[in-house]
Parts: sequence; structure tokens; C-alpha cells
Amino acid sequence: MTLKKTAMVLFQVFARPTKAAGSEDMGTTVNGDVFQEANGPADGYAAIAQADRLTQEPESIRKWREEQKKRLQELDAASKVTEQEWREKAKKDLEEWNQRQSEQVEKNKINNRASEEAFVKESKEETPGTEWEKVAQLCDFNPKSSKQCKDVSRLRSVLMSLKQTPLSR
Repeated sequence: MTLKKTAMVLFQVFARPTKAAGSEDMGTTVNGDVFQEANGPADGYAAIAQADRLTQEPESIRKWREEQKKRLQELDAASKVTEQEWREKAKKDLEEWNQRQSEQVEKNKINNRASEEAFVKESKEETPGTEWEKVAQLCDFNPKSSKQCKDVSRLRSVLMSLKQTPLSR
């Protein structure tokens, strides 16, 4: 209902002169002229009801609005179900990833312990003349494998020469 129509209805309801008991309805007086009301009911609530009837939606729009509301409720329910399924799937995937990760960590721990034990065992061997061989085992002498590292070619050549001809004391 527009503001103008609402104001008109309220004016019709509340702007009437009050009637005394036993007096005749002479109409509304505006600027000294007497006018009979012809375009509105006498009861205030009836006027509001009439204004509501004037502003009611057509049947087709009401049906469309109800169908739209129903369709939106169905879509909301479907999206909640889909969201719940995604949450369950994500939870399952996360649990699987955590399990794979923990298995991988355990494998790495076992491999690291084994390699550490082997390294400690080899480093404790005290045979004379094998020092440079131990150093050569610890160093990577393949120049192609170290692309991201610093250039250590001079150190590599010094170690190789010391391995071939050890220092004499």
C-alpha cells in the first residue's frame, strides 16, 4: 500500500466529526460546505479491511511466491545434505591422509635409525689408511647431481688427489 493511500484511509477513519446521540449525519464540513461521505465505509476497521483488499496480490503472483518459497526450501535442504556429505568426505580423506602420513613418518624413522647405526658402525672402525675413503664416501663426487648447490669442484679435486696419493708424514 502506498503512503498516499494509507494517509487517505486514515484520514477517512479519523477525520470524521463525532456524532451526538440522536443527531442526523450531516456529512463532513470543509470550509463551511457540508459534504456527504460517499466513498468509504463508516466503520474504521472496515476501511482498513477494504484497503487491504485493494492491495492484495493477484492469485498468479501469490501462487508463484508460494512455489518459489517451496522451491527455495527444497534447494536449502538439498544444499544442507550436500554440505554434510562433503564434510563427511573431507573428514574421511583427512583421516586417510593422516594415516598415510604417520606410516611414512614411521618408515622414515626406521630407515634413519638403520642408516645412523650403519654410519656409527663404520665411523668407529679404526683401520689406518682408510680415512680418505671414509671422506670420499661422505662426499658426493657426481657433478651432475648437485645443480642447486655451490660449486665445490676445487674441493672435490683436492679430495680426489688426496685419496689417490695420501699425504706422507
